[in-house]
Amino acid sequence: MTTASVKPFFSASAATAAEEQVRQESLAVSEGLKRQDAGLIDELIVRYQHRLLRYLLYLTGNRELAEDLFQEVWMRVLVRGSQFNGRARFETWLFTIARNLVIDYRRKRTMSSLDELIEGESDDRPMTFEIAGDEPTPFDRFSSLEDREKIAAALIELDTLHREVLVLRFHEEMSLEEIAKVTKTHLSTVKSRLYRGLAMIKPKLERTLPRFQEAV
Repeated sequence: MTTASVKPFFSASAATAAEEQVRQESLAVSEGLKRQDAGLIDELIVRYQHRLLRYLLYLTGNRELAEDLFQEVWMRVLVRGSQFNGRARFETWLFTIARNLVIDYRRKRTMSSLDELIEGESDDRPMTFEIAGDEPTPFDRFSSLEDREKIAAALIELDTLHREVLVLRFHEEMSLEEIAKVTKTHLSTVKSRLYRGLAMIKPKLERTLPRFQEAV
């Protein structure tokens, strides 16, 4: 066996081991939610709170609304936890709940879908997306707060559907297949929104952030 053939073998083995670990974790979460394990709920909130709130902020453009929906998401997790079967990653299910709550909220305000989200609702507090997380994401790998603020400003200028896909892909580092599950769209639609969103945001950021091309 040559050195060239050994490397792919170990890479494949590592990937398989990682996938199995994720599967086992998802099944463990599923069982814990069915038991309504309070300790597990607390652990999940700590693990996902920053990512979930950031997603809701980008989706709604309103901090107060995002915080209200954040609380509602975890109430749904507590009440409907038995519906999570562990076949998908927990975060995929969690973000799907969050997205559905945003859609439900908007429909109650006579809007028909997420496509019709209105940006910039009135909010007395300054809008900011500086949500601390445990690990840097591709959009976070800039040395200064000013850089990250420029990225956030460019993202919020996009229409909601394209912005959502970029946030899920680069902030949350979800696969395209996972994004399709969260957004309940075809994989081809996700790819189209991703490429179109990148095409819209790149010209703005490449002028002010030359390193943006390298980061994404």
